[in-house]
Amino acid sequence: MSTLRTALLNTALTIEEQRPWPRITVDVDTWRQATLAIAAGNATLSGLWAEPGAVHMALLDDEDGALMVLTLATPDGRFPSVGLTHPPAQRFERAIVDLYGFVADGMPDDRLWLDHDRWGVRAPLGSAAFVPADGSAYAFLKAEGPPLHQIAVGPVHAGIIEPGHFRFSANGEIIVRLEERLGYVHKGIEGLLTDTTLEAAAKVVARVSGDSTVAYSLAFARAAEAALGVGVPQRAIWLRALMTELERLANHLGDIGAICNDAAFALMLAHCGMLREEVLRAAKAAFGHRLMMDRIVPGGVTADLHDSGAIKALTAYIRQRFPRLVELYDNTASLQNRTVSTGRLSAGLARRFGAGGPIGRASGRAFDARKAPGYPPYGDLDFKMAVRDAGDVDARIWVRIDEVYESLELIEQIVDRLPPGPIAYPLAPALRERRVPQAGGLANEPRDGATEGLALIESFRGDVLVWLRTDETGRVLRGTVRDPSAFQWPLLEAAIEGNIVADFPLCNKSFNCSYSGHDL
Repeated sequence: MSTLRTALLNTALTIEEQRPWPRITVDVDTWRQATLAIAAGNATLSGLWAEPGAVHMALLDDEDGALMVLTLATPDGRFPSVGLTHPPAQRFERAIVDLYGFVADGMPDDRLWLDHDRWGVRAPLGSAAFVPADGSAYAFLKAEGPPLHQIAVGPVHAGIIEPGHFRFSANGEIIVRLEERLGYVHKGIEGLLTDTTLEAAAKVVARVSGDSTVAYSLAFARAAEAALGVGVPQRAIWLRALMTELERLANHLGDIGAICNDAAFALMLAHCGMLREEVLRAAKAAFGHRLMMDRIVPGGVTADLHDSGAIKALTAYIRQRFPRLVELYDNTASLQNRTVSTGRLSAGLARRFGAGGPIGRASGRAFDARKAPGYPPYGDLDFKMAVRDAGDVDARIWVRIDEVYESLELIEQIVDRLPPGPIAYPLAPALRERRVPQAGGLANEPRDGATEGLALIESFRGDVLVWLRTDETGRVLRGTVRDPSAFQWPLLEAAIEGNIVADFPLCNKSFNCSYSGHDL
């Protein structure tokens, strides 16, 4: 246990019933000390959310990947700003203010974030009061220096993509500042996860970001299983890993082609697109759905592997075709000219923002939730973490290339070693025999039968966090999710500075952040 975690546990007012990592209630002074520790790099901010009367902050221990949640009661609707000393928290705080009407004392940016002044209410998850929209324009930050001009892009884009506004300040073709305006696809996820059935909540979470539906379903299932104290059959655990690797494989292939396409090399898009289509068809043959949506549920999975031959044929086919595409990318000088040294993200920023997935690993942050904190069956599988340190578009492509090969290895290992047995356990008996914390454990006695679960899962973009509170019947009382894009979108603003305007699509696609996953 790290020194910081030990110190926080020693100062906790209470230790709540949350599995598998503790949630502790702290006072204002301890909250402030924790924020200073994060800013000093002694832990990584993994999430910041609220509910009526309290704010929660998840800390990630970089040594072993363990998590801890800090809770601060807010009887007066105020809490010390985390973003004041740690900028990655600023957008989370702005969302909390919009949703709950809290005041983050000292917050450096108090502009509306998710609320575009069109809701008709203030703080809809807190005390809702009607506030007519005044139509005031969003105050973008100013850039000062040589003669500058602004370029406004979005929120409606030329392609079939989600909405987001990008405001460029440029000196000729050189980008001096980029500021993002997001929130256009806010869906009220936290509201939808309040006082609902486990089945309904699972479907909501599975649809937060459609390209990561398997990873989100897995994170939700693991959080629910932790809260309810239920087990999962071994075959289901391995099938879950198979689905997540198929999802990772499909998305990485799509991203590699799309990045090259934004550098005007459409040939890669065509060939990678065909390989991605083969993955989706194999997923359909194996699990009955191209995206494998709703296949992972609390207690197990809803579909067994129907056709292992299709999966084996898929990996053999990609192993035959993909190396030629890698060679094509590596040997095309005009393409390398666009990707090498473009859109650099420094290792320091990647570490400070806790950037996950290919974005963080391409800038030297060696973090993968499958390794640490880890979850089954990855501890029994052999795979390497793909890490580069250049931090440019080229490095982000190579991390994806390396992960394609690693996913192929994992898929083949899983299919060859898939254990027999059931694919799900019924939840009803487990709920009747709901566990009570043992004497001497970290947890307090559950209040009104409520327990909580927390899960961290590696999606193709990075780590997905899900937190749930359930009652003794398994009903979801509260919940929140955090997409890896929440920490990656701000880094795109930093990576694009000093690049030319024409390279923005290339840099943007190399990040491939989720709008929907971010806006929640």
